Amino acid sequence: MSFKGVFSLKPGLSALSICCALFQTVQGISLQVNKSGGNASSSLMYGFMFEDINHSGDGGIYGQILRNNGLQGTAPDLTAWGAVGDATIAIDFDNPLTTAIPHTLRLDVASGTSGTVGVTNTGYWGIPVDGSEHQTYFWIKGDISGDITASLVGNGTGTIYGSTSIPVSSTSDNFTYVDASLSTEKAPNGDVYFELSLDGAEVAGSSLYFGLVQLFPTTYKDRYNGLQPRIANVLEAVEASFLRFPGGNNLEGESLDNRWKWNETIGPVQDRPGREGTWSYYNTDGLGLDEYLYWCEDMGLSPLLAIWAGFALEAGAGTPLTGDALTPYVNDVLNELEYILGDASTAYGAIRAANGRTEPWDVTIVEIGNEDNLGGGCSSYAERFTAFYDAINEKYPDVTLIASTNDASCLPSPMPSGAMVDYHDYNTPDGLVGQFDYFDNIDRTSSYLVGEYAQNGVEYPIMQGAVGEAVFMIGMERNSDLIKMASYAPLLQLVNSTQWTPNLIPFTQSPDNVVETTSYYVQQMFSVNRGDTIKEVTSDSAFGPVYWVASSASDSSYFVKLANYGSDTQDLSVNINGLTTAKLTLVGDDDPHAANTPDESPVVPVQSTLSSSNGTFTFTLPAWSVAVLAAS
Repeated sequence: MSFKGVFSLKPGLSALSICCALFQTVQGISLQVNKSGGNASSSLMYGFMFEDINHSGDGGIYGQILRNNGLQGTAPDLTAWGAVGDATIAIDFDNPLTTAIPHTLRLDVASGTSGTVGVTNTGYWGIPVDGSEHQTYFWIKGDISGDITASLVGNGTGTIYGSTSIPVSSTSDNFTYVDASLSTEKAPNGDVYFELSLDGAEVAGSSLYFGLVQLFPTTYKDRYNGLQPRIANVLEAVEASFLRFPGGNNLEGESLDNRWKWNETIGPVQDRPGREGTWSYYNTDGLGLDEYLYWCEDMGLSPLLAIWAGFALEAGAGTPLTGDALTPYVNDVLNELEYILGDASTAYGAIRAANGRTEPWDVTIVEIGNEDNLGGGCSSYAERFTAFYDAINEKYPDVTLIASTNDASCLPSPMPSGAMVDYHDYNTPDGLVGQFDYFDNIDRTSSYLVGEYAQNGVEYPIMQGAVGEAVFMIGMERNSDLIKMASYAPLLQLVNSTQWTPNLIPFTQSPDNVVETTSYYVQQMFSVNRGDTIKEVTSDSAFGPVYWVASSASDSSYFVKLANYGSDTQDLSVNINGLTTAKLTLVGDDDPHAANTPDESPVVPVQSTLSSSNGTFTFTLPAWSVAVLAAS
């Protein structure tokens, strides 16, 4: 990939002055990288944690872009829907599309009507028309033999960004499936709605029923029922190693019945009822188990599957299941794993094959629950973890299993050999820096997933926080024989509907408005520049305000990651014996509160090439900056 370094040009600072600063002879901090020896570093070190929060799935990375398209839930409303012309719309309870989608959208057209009638959908606070070929799918019931026009229309302007005429022949006896393509022109913003319209005279005095209306742009990797490429491409550029899904709190649910049920997220979308999500909105579950796994396959990510482990949130005071009450849910997880891993001759493997995937999925890592140290889950977790661990390990001994906490008071003693633990840390920038040596001083019996971490207390990631995260990450990478996997959280944020801040990648429905935050650039820099062996570094200075870690990918490829958590420029010399050239990637800003937002992105990329003098590279770290020196 082509990777951009990062640095903001402040008023009065020229690119020439910055470049000169990078190449000046320095007398500051001196680092010597030892090319021999070292500790093995995890190949899975940097990844993603995903759950449907902030409309990051529905309305976000999931490619279906119409809101409330299936009128799902026990009390549906007409959110996002409207009528066109001399017609009215209502929710119909008497003409179910399927048992999973029992409600349809009824269009009532009065006798004597003429002119255009139809229905509109405004999407998730707009529709991002990216100029690609769009696909629409829907079911219709009612007496009609004529054309329905599908259009994408600028709200207030009437500009048509895409339109197609679809011949339809349906009756009032059964639903008829309709699909069509729309060529589109890119819209300048997300203020666009979708319209299905027809000649009112053709259906005057009758009703039409629309079931599960869907609209997709051309998806990431052209995957059916796939991802929005405008977001997926930004994730792909990180070159991450794993995806932890489907949560997070959204796995647990607010109640036993509202937990994430894997078997209701598979198969045709018209057979998925969805669920009331944990984060204040309904989940369609169009982004289901197989879609997560295709996401991993298409992006080259190792799946980290989280399973429900007998504990629902229930507003923070859940009562965990224990004893025999756990048995059905343990069995349900075994069924889920058979669906994922079983041969097509097995009962659940055959269901997977019928859903279009003959070969088993490549899942080797499973986390048991989520944050079971919180909300009343700790006292029962040792029992619950053991019940799931024993059942899974007996049938799938090659699967690595992770406990959802590292709190020893919540865990069985001793922990099973080879089991991992999960550590989460949302913290202030200063607090993250204070955790730099945390992993230097912990029990090394179990390996770690750092499943969630980030700066907190701000709307969007700020530069000081991104540097604090980098210091924390350097501390992890120095111990990456122990820290096997780490993922910033939350990952995505539709700014119109936000339950948690900050997030790695905010976005609006304007097709180009996907924000690469200061934290995003740090994640990208650290992930793209990875070695397989952590090297010893000697220095004439103690850690702080500058922090560092070095690694190698071969005898001739080295990476030195640095963070300057301070307001003063720092001079550096880095010696890697025998190496002559290096690429320096830099992200920073004089203002510690600088942030890339949907309105502006003052932190912009820059990259430079350095030559060594007898293996020594000299450069400066500006205030509040993170750098990666990639030498060869």
